[in-house]
Amino acid sequence: MASLRVLRRQEKRLYLVKKYRHKRLFLKAIMKNKNISLVEKEKIQILLQKLPRDSDPCRLRNRCFLTGRGKGVYSFVGLCRNMFRFYAMNGDISGIRKSSW
Repeated sequence: MASLRVLRRQEKRLYLVKKYRHKRLFLKAIMKNKNISLVEKEKIQILLQKLPRDSDPCRLRNRCFLTGRGKGVYSFVGLCRNMFRFYAMNGDISGIRKSSW
């Protein structure tokens, strides 16, 4: 299981991503506008850089809902490979069964 420190950091990042989502999208939309000058783009870039680093969605990581494991996570069920295998063998995940041939 992941340490509580790692899980809290992930929760903090998720909060910041939600908080600054609209501001970040607004600034990026202005940056894509081809009619503004380079000086204005530089000012907007500085505003983007002043936002918290953890408010960027690319810093989020898929984690297992049960264990908090960060590697080997199947996003369609939200479980790591170990828990996915455990619950699939017990038949708790619908549509999944062990293959045999």
